Amino acid sequence: MGLAIHAVGDGPPPISVGDWSGGPAWSTIKVPLAIAGLRASDSPMATDAMRAAITQSDNAAAESIWQSLGDPPTAAAKVQEVLAETGDPTIVESRKVRPEFTAFGQTQWTLTDQATFLAAAVCDARNEPVLSLMGQITSGQSWGLGTIPGTQFKGGWGPSLDDAYLVRQMGVVATPAGMTVVAVAVEPFSGVLGDGTHALTRVADWITEHTDLLPAGNCR
Repeated sequence: MGLAIHAVGDGPPPISVGDWSGGPAWSTIKVPLAIAGLRASDSPMATDAMRAAITQSDNAAAESIWQSLGDPPTAAAKVQEVLAETGDPTIVESRKVRPEFTAFGQTQWTLTDQATFLAAAVCDARNEPVLSLMGQITSGQSWGLGTIPGTQFKGGWGPSLDDAYLVRQMGVVATPAGMTVVAVAVEPFSGVLGDGTHALTRVADWITEHTDLLPAGNCR
């Protein structure tokens, strides 16, 4: 398991704990992907594809956004630009490293970079339509950070080559002192998806009980 915590807005680098630091982004990358799609559109409103990609983690909807951005290298560059604006140096994958999965989902994204991205992205008013969708996640995916009332979050999960699941989430949690970004991931010993979601819910329970210990901030 790994955990990165970052105060929203300007502040020191994220606090990182645990022995898991980075791996495939899976569906968490749909947040900057949807933001890239929003930036490329003529409307400031989220599209149906963006809504489905974020709230339901719909892969077909996410692929349609990806394809609308151009060929794979161009699409990857546009999503990467969204990350770079926040100080996140992550390189977005343009190739289908594993053919059965999306190219963008195979992006190698560390928890600290993910926390850096979201802590800044939440303060950019242009991103509000996508961030708002992160507060409307379908109930079937509302484990982990989704059990904390009012949290805007996005999860992602997928199997390794040995069919063992990685489960990860990132989200913005309200605390008495402001807002905190949490990026968390777990690879359960069992490799079972349900064990991973259960573990993330236990992390969320701890966060709920210790919000006074979290670094927090606000957008200026």
